[in-house]
Parts: sequence; structure tokens; C-alpha cells
Amino acid sequence: MTGRSTPWPGVTDEPDEAHEAAEAGSGGALGSTPGSIPGSDDALRERLVSAVDAVDAPDVVLAVSRSGRRTLHCGGTAPPPPVPREDLRYEIGSASKAFTGLLLTRLIQRGLLTGGESAAACLDPDRRGDPAPVTLAHLITHTAGLPALPGDFYVRALPAWRTNPYGRYPPARVTGAFLRHRPRHRPGTRWHYSNFGVAVLGHAVAAATGTEWEELLGAHVLRPLGLSGTALAAVDPKTDAVGHGKDGRTPTLAFDAGGFGAAGAVRATPHDLLTFLEAHLDPAGSPLADALRAVRTPVLRRGLDRRHIHTVAWFRHPTSGGPMYFHSGATLGQQAFLGFRPDTGTALVALCTRRFRARDSFVATAYALLAED
Repeated sequence: MTGRSTPWPGVTDEPDEAHEAAEAGSGGALGSTPGSIPGSDDALRERLVSAVDAVDAPDVVLAVSRSGRRTLHCGGTAPPPPVPREDLRYEIGSASKAFTGLLLTRLIQRGLLTGGESAAACLDPDRRGDPAPVTLAHLITHTAGLPALPGDFYVRALPAWRTNPYGRYPPARVTGAFLRHRPRHRPGTRWHYSNFGVAVLGHAVAAATGTEWEELLGAHVLRPLGLSGTALAAVDPKTDAVGHGKDGRTPTLAFDAGGFGAAGAVRATPHDLLTFLEAHLDPAGSPLADALRAVRTPVLRRGLDRRHIHTVAWFRHPTSGGPMYFHSGATLGQQAFLGFRPDTGTALVALCTRRFRARDSFVATAYALLAED
């Protein structure tokens, strides 16, 4: 990160192809026929209408910002809710990690952290030191040697698997599971996507700074960017979008992230998410300008020929004009895709209120729209 000597890992293991495909929606997008987002607003709106129609979900929102000019289209299989879909607050699941990466970058740049802190020492200062500790940098880059979820998560969550699995695993269990865990590989040597690791990061950062995660995110990211429509928990049934199960009809409870807040608790309006992405496209003048630039910088390359590129906040894929940055996410009843392309000045937000299911086209549709030249 800018101005710091934090050692970010350069991982060269085989890629986790299953997760890569799920995150990018690349099974449908990378093999699609190249096209273009037409230049006129009318043509863009027609493209968004077609994309919304391709998503089978009760509520769908596609929002594009191009050179600061916004175009939104909403639809879905359910009747329009009392509050317009574009004004609802949606669960974005793992796309929350883009907020977490930006926050960690900001804290490092302000000198509050270095990124090289031992997570275990942050959580338990009296703990005996480890010669190869898991650091905050390892956690945010998914190189800590942790599994996707704690080993006992499934047993604990099973009684509420379809309704509230994460809510049954509170912060103390997350940190306790981490402090007991012994990585199979030396930290920093292998990449494995881990909700567990990013959740631990949130608790370690809070412990190291003496400030709750929610307050850190609000003070260093949400309020500076003017994101008043963003929260870490359900706020109001009238303005929080209702998710649905795989059948597209059964409502789901509002997502409770339990101890995994840093990994997936963010919910926001489409306009707030566009504002967040627009700040990445044009950092100049933002109070987070340096951090916004830094989170576009590759910190990890992995896989065959090191072709998979990551920043601390985003997956990065090439296009004919330059890199595109993205992250997708899902909860028990909603899905989200966030992405931006500096070369075209385009940001894209895609949201829907149906749980991911086999051969789901939602992420692939959004990815393809952003990837078009």
C-alpha cells in the first residue's frame, strides 16, 4: 500500500477455479460474444432493460454510472414494492469485502495500523508469539491458510441452516476458532478464499484500534463518502429489500452476519453503491483519495502464469481497454455484483432478491455487461 512497507504475498499456487468462476460469473461471461455498451442514454437503457429481463428474480436493479451520468433500470417477477426498488437497501454479502479492503487501506495510510500485525496478538496480547504469524495482510488477501468457514461452523449452524446460520456463530466463536486453528500451510504461501479469515480481520482490527468495527467503517469510509443509505444490519422493513429463496417466492429473513460482519454484513441502496464505485473511478477530491487509488493496485498474483490478479479489495480481470475491478456477493436471499472500469469511466451495480441457484445467470449477466468494450 502506498507509503508503507507492508509485505503483501505473491502467491503462485494453483487457482481455486470453482470459486473464481462463482465470483466472476465467468462461465457465461468470458465465453460470451463481445459487444458494446452503446453511447447514447437510450441505447444504454435498452441494454439494461434486456439485462434485467434476463434475470429471474422478484426484484432486480441494474445501475450504471458512465462518466458520472447515472442510468438505472428496475424490474422483477414480483409486483413493485411500496417503496421504489431503486430506493431500497439491499444485502450485498461478500461484496462487503470491498468496503473492508478500503477501510484497512485507509487505517494503514493514516498510521493506525501497518498491515503486518499478528492477528492473534491483536486478539490476545498475552498469547505466546508465533514465528510465522497470520497477519492482517494475510487475512485480507485470503492467504492466511484458513478454510472458508471454521471447522465447527456447520454443526453449529445446521439447526438454522435455511434461516439464520451465520447468526448462530457470534464474534466470540469466530475469534476462538481462529486462536485454536493451526494453518496447514505457512501464511502467505497459498490462496484460499475465506469468509472466516476476513471475519477474523474485522475483529482483529477492532481490537488493535480499540474501536468497534461498525464505528471504524462509519468514521473512515461511510461518512467521508456520504453513504447515508448504507448499514451493517437491517434498519427498517419498509426500506430493506426482502430476499427470497431459490424458488423466487418464499421470503427470507433479513441476513444476520453474526460474527462475520467484516466478510458480508453491508447492505446499501443502489445509489450509495454507485457513489462508492464512482469514488474509485475518480478519487481526486475525495477525502479517501490515496486509499481509493491504492486499492486498485495489484498486491497478489496467483495461479498458472500468475494470471489471477487481486488487490486488497477487488478481483481484477483484463479487458481490451484496461483492467476491470469487481466483487460479487450473496446472502440467503439476495445477490449483488459491484464493478468498475477506469478505461471507460463505467461503474455497475447489479442487485436481485433471489438466492443463488444452479445455473443462475445473474452474476454472469452483470459481469458481461461491464466487460463489454
